[in-house]
Amino acid sequence: MKKILLASALAFFAGMNAQTKFGVKAGYALSKLTSNEDLDAFEGASGGLKSKSGFYIGALVEHKLNNKFALQGEVQYANLGGKVEVSTMGITVTEKFNFNRIVVPITARYYATPELGVYAGPFVSFRTSTKVNIDVSGGIANQEVLNAGERALEESFDDNLKSTEFGLLLGADYNIYKGLFVDARYSFGLTNMIKDPVNDEKLKMNFFQIGLGYKFK
Repeated sequence: MKKILLASALAFFAGMNAQTKFGVKAGYALSKLTSNEDLDAFEGASGGLKSKSGFYIGALVEHKLNNKFALQGEVQYANLGGKVEVSTMGITVTEKFNFNRIVVPITARYYATPELGVYAGPFVSFRTSTKVNIDVSGGIANQEVLNAGERALEESFDDNLKSTEFGLLLGADYNIYKGLFVDARYSFGLTNMIKDPVNDEKLKMNFFQIGLGYKFK
């Protein structure tokens, strides 16, 4: 019986592998935090949340169900986050938040043509590290004070933001040549990132990714 089960398992995985491809991908990420809070530091200031550039790199596995439909799983390391700019009296303070994440998307794929695939599905992301950079323009800043402010913000984010997030994504990719493809997607954060919100405060993160990948034959 063990030999029969082993033979059946080997036959199953051999059949699965015939329809399974592995690949790698990397590219550019543009992320932004969204909040329902007023971010102006004080009366007379102007500014708010802005988008931040970053990157991603990862691996994927795709299993084709037939010529039109497939399932795909990925693991990415992504530099995400956002930034805040506040200006007043000719001085601009920019706080850039780097939320480095492990992102795991699971998508259902439809091949509109043999080259063009469209997909959608959920993702979960896990915090790996937090890095804050503060820059002041139009005025004189004490670097020691800025460094202390960066550390305080990093500790505050680590203490008060959730380490795990969930969301949905939509995207498409196009095979350029023999497994080389270009990929673009937009991911919507569904989780309120704040652990213990006060007065219904919310903080979410959305991000756009575009890059190149390669699926091995």
